[in-house]
Amino acid sequence: MHRLKIYNGKVITPSGLLPAGAVLIENGFIIGVEKTDVEFSDAELIDARGQYISPGFIDIHIHGGGGFDFMDETEEAFIGIAETHVQYGTTAMVPTTLSATKEAIITALEIFDRVRDRNPTGSQLLGVHIEGPYFAMNQRGAQDPRYIRDPDPAEYQEIIDHYKGLVRWSVAPELSGALEMGKALRAKGIIAAMAHTDAIYEDVVKAVEAGYTLSTHLYSAMSGVTRRNAFRYAGVIEASLLMDEIDVELIGDGIHLPAPLLQLAFKVKGREKIALITDAMRGAAMPEGESMLGNLHTGLKVIIEGGVAKLPDRTSFAGSVATADRLVRTMHEMGAVSMEDAVYMAATTPARIMGVGDVKGSIEKGKDADIVIFDGEVNVFNTIIKGEVIYEKSIQG
Repeated sequence: MHRLKIYNGKVITPSGLLPAGAVLIENGFIIGVEKTDVEFSDAELIDARGQYISPGFIDIHIHGGGGFDFMDETEEAFIGIAETHVQYGTTAMVPTTLSATKEAIITALEIFDRVRDRNPTGSQLLGVHIEGPYFAMNQRGAQDPRYIRDPDPAEYQEIIDHYKGLVRWSVAPELSGALEMGKALRAKGIIAAMAHTDAIYEDVVKAVEAGYTLSTHLYSAMSGVTRRNAFRYAGVIEASLLMDEIDVELIGDGIHLPAPLLQLAFKVKGREKIALITDAMRGAAMPEGESMLGNLHTGLKVIIEGGVAKLPDRTSFAGSVATADRLVRTMHEMGAVSMEDAVYMAATTPARIMGVGDVKGSIEKGKDADIVIFDGEVNVFNTIIKGEVIYEKSIQG
């Protein structure tokens, strides 16, 4: 039996902050959340020294980090990404593909199946998110145009029927066959998300009816207000903000979205409907310079500068190089929300969206002991997964 007590810290709970609380853990589960320090015999002790004790961050849209990409077609890449991001507070993640051949997407799914339970020193792998290849060409952003196409029922049905690790698929809902695909995903319990899309509001209404419930990286690579002749039409941005049925992602790197858009999204959707994501590519936690988006050998060359990845001609961002701590810091400072609300959007809402909110995403009795300790600037000192200290840096002060 392994017992752990984390004490003398500001415990972030769904109902508020415990200024000098303690978290009691036994065999990987939280068995107590106390307002003050209490006796807990035969336990390992972690003194938080007044820092925040937070639920672990859950990144539901991530492509890479530490020099690796999930499209590299190696087990080493999956494990390397998980081991990189755990140092920044990510206790669970959803590996994400890019637009590619069917064979490359299936390879990523097969590798996930092999490594998901062989990853003891990295973030937990919750399931695979296929991003693309069914996108609007003029909203492709940095997605490789060689692979973008309309939904192919034979292709996607084969994938959703045979790979249980698939938990989410992002599609442009206005494409021919996209509504039927949404229904097929919903029937299998897979999240249907809208992304890289030129849809208008009326298309989104139909998409929601067909099963689409999530807006992938809100504002990025999606339509806003447009005019056709004299008439204005709301786009996916406005529909996502307006419709209560839709959850939204925000890339919280402080570059993809300026402060007013972060604040607007929070004002309209609130913490219950926003998931902060990194959308990180292989350059996360790496030096700036030339890099590769997607497969190391066949992907797109990009440049990392100014804290973000860009296409070489600098016409588009090419994914972020953020880590989860940066998301919380950005939303707290630029988004002007409380630390508790920022953490909620980095942990609790992502857990609920991915269907694991009953066991993860908050510090509550009975849940997995996935916990991060960080200071007021969101510098991470400990990452704990199921009661085991996976990452540790000495706390000063």
